[in-house]
Amino acid sequence: MDRREFAGMTSLGILGGLASANKLMGARPLLAIGPDTASQNRLPEQDHSDLRSLAKSLLVNWCDGMIRRQTVAPDDPSVHGALQCDSCSHIHGRCSDALYPFLHLAHATGQQKYLDAARNVYAWAENNVSREDGSWTNDINPRSWRGTTIFGAIALAEALHYHGEVLDADEKRAWEQRLDEAASGYLFSDFRKIDFTNLNYGMTAVYGFHLFGRVLNHAKYTERSQQLAVRVKEFFTEPNKLLWGEGKPNDNRSGRGLLPVDLGYNVEESLNGVVLYALEVGDESLLDLLTQSMNGHLEFMLPDGAWDNSWGTRSAKWSYWGSRTADGCQPAFALMADRNPAFETAAIKNAELLKRCTADGLLNGGPHYVSHGVKPCIHHTFAHAKAMALVLDKTQPTATKRDLKPLPRVTSDGVKHFAELDVWLAAKGPWRATVSAYDSIYKTKSADHIQQPTGGSLAVLHHAQVGTLLASSMARYIQVEPLNQQPQPGEDFPLTTRLERRNEAGWFTNLYDLQANVTSNATDDQVRFDVTTTLQDEDRQIDDESNSQCQLSYRFERERVLITASPARSDHQAKAFALIVPIVSPTGETVRRVSKNQIEIEKPAGTVVCKCNVPLAIHSGAQTSGVQSSGAQSRVFNMVPGMEALPLVVEYPGGNVSEIKFEISVS
Repeated sequence: MDRREFAGMTSLGILGGLASANKLMGARPLLAIGPDTASQNRLPEQDHSDLRSLAKSLLVNWCDGMIRRQTVAPDDPSVHGALQCDSCSHIHGRCSDALYPFLHLAHATGQQKYLDAARNVYAWAENNVSREDGSWTNDINPRSWRGTTIFGAIALAEALHYHGEVLDADEKRAWEQRLDEAASGYLFSDFRKIDFTNLNYGMTAVYGFHLFGRVLNHAKYTERSQQLAVRVKEFFTEPNKLLWGEGKPNDNRSGRGLLPVDLGYNVEESLNGVVLYALEVGDESLLDLLTQSMNGHLEFMLPDGAWDNSWGTRSAKWSYWGSRTADGCQPAFALMADRNPAFETAAIKNAELLKRCTADGLLNGGPHYVSHGVKPCIHHTFAHAKAMALVLDKTQPTATKRDLKPLPRVTSDGVKHFAELDVWLAAKGPWRATVSAYDSIYKTKSADHIQQPTGGSLAVLHHAQVGTLLASSMARYIQVEPLNQQPQPGEDFPLTTRLERRNEAGWFTNLYDLQANVTSNATDDQVRFDVTTTLQDEDRQIDDESNSQCQLSYRFERERVLITASPARSDHQAKAFALIVPIVSPTGETVRRVSKNQIEIEKPAGTVVCKCNVPLAIHSGAQTSGVQSSGAQSRVFNMVPGMEALPLVVEYPGGNVSEIKFEISVS
């Protein structure tokens, strides 16, 4: 049967050969290591009941949400089976990745709607993004990027391996043939080096080719996996073993000599690939290294399960819970939990955050999409649904209950400097903070001025009682990947706390300073950072050499955080500048102006008090007096990381005032 003729068929009959009732929604056999025996198919017994429950709930919710948005138009193969996106004007070429979670639920529940959904989305891809070289393009344009074929091929292989029995025999053979075309064609031709592009592709391919070899029983794919795996150990930083390679080029050294690292892609894609591979082949040396690496990455998880990718090279796709088009951290962190129970905690806490960010069956790209009226891109959902399906397929419920270990940032105290990033993590009392001087800048041929927080930025501030209060964005929101990022709704107002000067010459801010000097000091009473920085525009130009340098300091005490800002010049001729502090606050939280120097924000678990030694203003002409039941007009929203904030502005008055003193506390 011709592949494209087969692809156009839908609903080939009722589901047959279902698993017995006692296997519904249960674990499937693990991929074998060596001979296909039960003892080699099973990981050490661990309690994954909480995570499995979350994964089941999310998977059903998300798949039902996707089905509600799946086009049923058998007479029009250009759209039949596609997943329509509520936020984007185009169909996402990778939506066929959803065939794996759909087929999982078809097998687990026996419901025909999931089998039909899997068949139809597969057919749409074959009719619209399938190429003669075996690839699937990322977008409908036949000249678009083909590298994402590795992710689609893995989804197809996982679906066949765990759930192929629900397909008709001819249908299953056709899907296997299509997988072989992808693996032997484009993937085998182009995936020759682990670092031929951003590292997430090569690290994922290490596992992908091993999986293809197993599913298709073809040694050449297994050999290609082994060839790629030889170089895996080259891509870990010192001393914290973070994966590097998310840059253009991927080994580019910054002005400070730093390699490109992106937390989001590392924890949601690359680590999954190499962990799954290492577990499959039983490589203990690699597993030991990966344990160290996961420990290093886990330092950046916030207490609420968010991945703090404020500083990452690809933070243009930071969505608070992770990265927009990656799969999710759950597979690697769940499967390695026997090595560190905190890995299981991370998988659960992040899944809980994903659940809080889900509405109407779709995963929103941040916590405040609903409150700001922003529609979610469906890409987040079909990508992360794969991770939940894999968790259910590769973990086993047991009667053994294990206490969860707290996350590192829950118990930390003091300051830790990540020398390979020039990023600092601070902890004092209930406060957790991130300060960044990371200067590795992601560059593409089509996008310029990409800039994550640097310049000594206070990139994140989290409080144990009321949650995240500061969360950075790009300096200017840029759709680095236009078809994989939503447009910015409304004003592009950066959420990063910063110093700035705006005049006829442009916008000058410490966010563009790649040479800021940061020092830190920790005592029993406080953690302090002192920053010397220069106000620059996005071309690294300085407005006024004699008036561009400023001093910033951050003091973290148990009862408060104090931000101070001053010009480097001590005379009265220093030019004016402003301190911008966007306090994370969704529409609906009451904002109260207590005085011209104090504003309070009522949150469900406490009141955030912001006060200053000079008057406080709210950007964009929002109400600044009396009591306001704050509406969207007083909030700014940024796609990175998908949050709303109340943008507080403090103008440096000069004269007898030597510095701005801005204090944040919680009552």
